Amino acid sequence: MKIICSTQELTQACLNVGRCIPAKAVVPHLECILIETVESSAIRLSGFDLDLGIRTQLPVRVEREGAVVLNAKMFCDILRGMPEDSVLIDCDEKNVCVIKSGNTEYKLISLSPEEYPELPEVAEKRPFRIRQTVLRDMIRQTIFAVSVDDSKSVHRGVKFEIRQGEVKLVAIDGYRLALRTEFIEYVGEDISFVVPAKTLSEVIKFIDDEEAFIEVNVGRKHIIFDIGDYHMISRLLEGEFLDYKTAIPTAKSATVRVKTKSLIDCIERASIIITEKIKSPIKFIFDEDTIKISAVTAMGSANDKIAGSTEGKRTEIGFNNRFMLDALRSCDTDEVLIHLNGPVSPAVIVPPESDSFLYLILPVRIKSE
Repeated sequence: MKIICSTQELTQACLNVGRCIPAKAVVPHLECILIETVESSAIRLSGFDLDLGIRTQLPVRVEREGAVVLNAKMFCDILRGMPEDSVLIDCDEKNVCVIKSGNTEYKLISLSPEEYPELPEVAEKRPFRIRQTVLRDMIRQTIFAVSVDDSKSVHRGVKFEIRQGEVKLVAIDGYRLALRTEFIEYVGEDISFVVPAKTLSEVIKFIDDEEAFIEVNVGRKHIIFDIGDYHMISRLLEGEFLDYKTAIPTAKSATVRVKTKSLIDCIERASIIITEKIKSPIKFIFDEDTIKISAVTAMGSANDKIAGSTEGKRTEIGFNNRFMLDALRSCDTDEVLIHLNGPVSPAVIVPPESDSFLYLILPVRIKSE
């Protein structure tokens, strides 16, 4: 293979494809990037860690067709240091690869392209499209609640439910639940699937166009995201996802209406005396027109209050400060409603005028004063 291409474009493509490539792998090929010529005017770059694959195509000048497999980190580091606007890559039949730009030259040994693992294909496709920024916001507003240590791997991802033009994203970790709802153009069969959190974290890094759409194809075991010039394919998580609908309480003894930012600021002030080593729940007292917030640790105590309208019973309840902040920071409304049903039932946070999001947080027992 012999090609000449833009150093900057190749570097950026290499870095993006390399997002899914592990620094250390049992199989050496998985630490590498596959570069193949496509016809006579482009190359295709692929990275794959057996769970997530990323592929893109780049226009170049092809002088000799072929393929090469190079260590991704080393190759990207070399490209970033090249002095000229263009780079020459010339690989011979002995898999010796010359990378040259200006007076700078490297010789690397390529692994066998024939032994590079093939990215999966999705035969039974169920396509839909969603605006890039909408999917980005939905992921950001749910992914924080994904479990990181659940023995059921299916809970380490975000569940998608698509039916009758409505898409829901759901994440749970045993202590909280995050639910986001939007409407899309979709007329196919009802589907549900679970995408690994790692995949979705990478998906949002490729989103940079507010007006563009992401084309999504869902297969039986894999999902494809086509974002601009990038093709991402990921395995889906298998297993039975928790029936989250039964976890959402229907009864409530009080409903609190409060300004989102005011509540965030108040919790942040009380959280100053809480650290990873000195953990303690934050106590909330929801009264008629006041929300009192306090925390007590070995470092001292904090007390604060803000305005808030409570309809129903006065409620004293404790929450993990980080869980409450994660949920409130994900709310995109100026005000939120908090539904309560006593000190031992979960709190449910929803928007005042719609059902675009729902956050459920389990309470923490607080010591009697």
